[in-house]
Amino acid sequence: QVQLVESGGGLVQAGGSLRLSCAASGRTFSSYCMGWFRQAPGKEREFVAAIRQSGSSTVYADSVKGRSTISRDNAKNTVYLQMNSLKPEDTAVYYCAAAPYIGSWHTDFASWGQGTQVTVSS
Repeated sequence: QVQLVESGGGLVQAGGSLRLSCAASGRTFSSYCMGWFRQAPGKEREFVAAIRQSGSSTVYADSVKGRSTISRDNAKNTVYLQMNSLKPEDTAVYYCAAAPYIGSWHTDFASWGQGTQVTVSS
């Protein structure tokens, strides 16, 4: 498994922007698909965005599509989530995940970070 550490969360006003980062350890970062998930209190963890190993393909949840951009820098072993036009409903703990292929997030092959809190005030 790859070790993941999220950062960049914080408190922002509605309409503001935030860039989350996920730093990965190890030497095989580029072999993983990377994803962002979030979980609000009392809610199930939900998918936000994912990016393939090369960064050539991305996918977004409808809730963030058009407002968010996932990217990766394989040289830095880091994946990012740029979030714009933030809404109070974006408030959640955001987690990054690494998986051998998109769709394997909820398997033993996936690695997860500890999460970073994003709070959007109205």
